[in-house]
Formats: sequence, C-alpha cells, structure tokens
Amino acid sequence: MADGDGQFLEAFSEEEKEHLAAQRFAVCVGRYYEDLAQRLLAGADEGFDLLGVPGSSVDRTSVPGAYELPFAAKLFAQTGRYAGVVCLGVVIRGETDHFDFVCAESARGIQDVQLETGVPCAFGVITCDNMDQALARSGGGKRDQGRNGALTVARMALLKRQLA
Repeated sequence: MADGDGQFLEAFSEEEKEHLAAQRFAVCVGRYYEDLAQRLLAGADEGFDLLGVPGSSVDRTSVPGAYELPFAAKLFAQTGRYAGVVCLGVVIRGETDHFDFVCAESARGIQDVQLETGVPCAFGVITCDNMDQALARSGGGKRDQGRNGALTVARMALLKRQLA
C-alpha cells in the first residue's frame, strides 16, 4: 500500500461495521461558509453510510464557525451517549493573523475534548489558503474531510472498544 492512499481508513470488517451500526455518533459543523458546510455534511453522511451507520444514529448540530467546534464537541462527549464526535469546518487564510488563532485553537480544543472525555473526536476542519483548496477537500473523494472525519472517528471508536 502506498503512503497516503487511504486504504486503512476505509477497510472495515463486517464485524466492525455491525458494531458501528449499533452506535450513536455526533457531527458538529461550523457554518461560516454555508456552501462548504453542506458539502462537508454530505461527505460525513457518505462516510457513515459506508459503515452502515443509519442516519438516525447520527445527531448533528451547527455552530457559527470552527472556533466554536470544541465547545459543541465537549457538550456531546460529556453526555456519554456517543461513540465519537466529528468536527467539521473551514478556515480560509485572510490578510490578518486571525486565521492562525482560529486554526490553532480549534485544533487544540478538539484534541483537549477527546483527551479529557475519552470520546474520540475527529478534526475535520479544512485549514487552507483559498476557496479552491477548500472545495477540493470538501467535495467527495479521498480528500473529503467530511467523509474522512466520519471514517476516522469510527476507526478510533473501534480502537477504544478493542482496548477497553
């Protein structure tokens, strides 16, 4: 297998899919770029569908932007009802340092949530320089952060189950 081809992320056994289909997941999406948010959500739906997780087992919430994702993820994680939380959003570099702060704090916050709660959280936040890069990572295929977020959180939920 070549580096970065995504095969590991997509390789789930039937037993793993059965287990995942019985779990609940949450998706938090930053809506600052509404069209991109919709694309990311469609990708997450595709990822969960690939796993056999019914749409009724995936709860979704929206927040204003990527900076607010950690708080929403923490609220879901603290309930104890979810096997994992997918955090989706887009931050596009502008003319100020705001980009750096939002990217760093959303990443740190999401990491903190999973380490503090023990509930896997996927960092599906696209951090890019321009709209073309954001579109390329939110529109299906191997680089779709929504799809990959769903698959990643499922993979980590399985690891937690295996080691519990």
